[in-house]
Amino acid sequence: MVTEKQEAEVRAKYGTEEMCRNQWSWACKNPDVFVHGVGREGLMLKALCMRLFHLGLSAHVVGDVTAPPIAAGDLLIASAGPGSFSTVDAICRVSKSAGAQIVLLTAQPGSGSEASLLADAIAYIPAQTMADEEEEEEGPDDAAAAVRLPLGSLYEGAMFVLFEMVVLRLAEELGRTPAMLRSRHTNLE
Repeated sequence: MVTEKQEAEVRAKYGTEEMCRNQWSWACKNPDVFVHGVGREGLMLKALCMRLFHLGLSAHVVGDVTAPPIAAGDLLIASAGPGSFSTVDAICRVSKSAGAQIVLLTAQPGSGSEASLLADAIAYIPAQTMADEEEEEEGPDDAAAAVRLPLGSLYEGAMFVLFEMVVLRLAEELGRTPAMLRSRHTNLE
């Protein structure tokens, strides 16, 4: 179990400001951003990818048939809430070998996973994941028992809120107005 002091230290080192700072620094000078996550984490990253496109950035979902190859200077935003997924580790490995920058989102920044070791920045999201629920089954404590959302729902919801905050900050930094974002929204719905 992580103590409050340890959590504060991790937040100082791996906070959302780090993610925002890296993204808008990257957005001002690089061509492509890629997102990758599995399951519902992947769905939240697809929502972020959509908003990055609305901001006028070249944004792609890893695995989509229209995704170009990742290259030096590109950015990969990946998520491994419980700390590690073999596919996230593999995508991070390929991205790093191509020279891309990596931002990893996770609730377990000290996991020692391959993705966490390859990441240029880690955004720590202190929320329950599937791994936490497994620990709860072994021996619940009062804090864990108070969470009523199943599996990684709390982490995934936190991702969505974080991404909306990041998009707002990026829009400010890039000088994008709501009208500019709206003009890039599809009319095929």
